[in-house]
Amino acid sequence: MHTPSPQSPPHRSPFVIGVAGGSGSGKTTVTRRVIETVGASGVAVLNQDNYYRDQSDITPEARRAANYDHPAAFDWALLRSHLDALLSGVPIDMPTYDFTQDTRSAQTLTVLPAPVVVLEGFFALYDAELRAKLHLKVFVDADPDVRFIRRLERDTRERGRSQESVIHQYLEYVRPMHLSFVEPTKRYADVIIQHGGLNEPALDMLAARIRAALL
Repeated sequence: MHTPSPQSPPHRSPFVIGVAGGSGSGKTTVTRRVIETVGASGVAVLNQDNYYRDQSDITPEARRAANYDHPAAFDWALLRSHLDALLSGVPIDMPTYDFTQDTRSAQTLTVLPAPVVVLEGFFALYDAELRAKLHLKVFVDADPDVRFIRRLERDTRERGRSQESVIHQYLEYVRPMHLSFVEPTKRYADVIIQHGGLNEPALDMLAARIRAALL
């Protein structure tokens, strides 16, 4: 008697989460909570900061003067193709960005497909094509003064910037671009986390929602 071979279970598409919000709002804290909830091996993270356009063909002075807070600063085609690859179960070599040199690094980071994919970045909810692939859209909100202080501390400590350059960049680019391009994407969010990454009840609620979605 012939016994049919068991069929493999159907492929389940990854659960895709977009984590948006202004610079210094607490997006990375929220992403860490997702990783804690699911487990590191269950989450693939696409950090939009790594998808700034390569600027190795222009001078360091021109790089430093560029507007990094405008949507045109990003390589959207590469980001879309990498998300599609992960959704199809294909590993990617994510670029890495050297913020001390203001251009793409020679190193890449291999990201393996996982049951949960997180797209983290202040424009995570901006692009309609990417937004259509998100199952859960999160906007991390924080007071502007808190975001500025966090950015000032990070850029002077980690990115070799002077206080004067950080303040100039914030007033010239970060604040107006946030108001024009980032803040309006809040209307697409399924979940708005007030007070940034310090809102434990909201983070607990987000974790519960993710666990329910993965059942």
